[in-house]
Amino acid sequence: MSSNDQETLVLLPAHDFQQIRLVAVPADFSERDAVRHLTALIATVQQENPDWSWEQLAQTLEDHGIHPVDFILGPELNRP
Repeated sequence: MSSNDQETLVLLPAHDFQQIRLVAVPADFSERDAVRHLTALIATVQQENPDWSWEQLAQTLEDHGIHPVDFILGPELNRP
């Protein structure tokens, strides 16, 4: 977490690279609390609806002050 009032960006990884998401968490969360809060929100959505969609999850996150961030996924940084 940065020491200023900016949001913290959190990458939500996925096996399918097209499902990777980036979200902004309010600055009042520590890094540890941000991850815990995201984990709890994601688990809640998944438990309530096994066929959940990104739109449903995004709405739940937004209801808690966490919002999706557009990004471009660049090339992999694999070493030869």
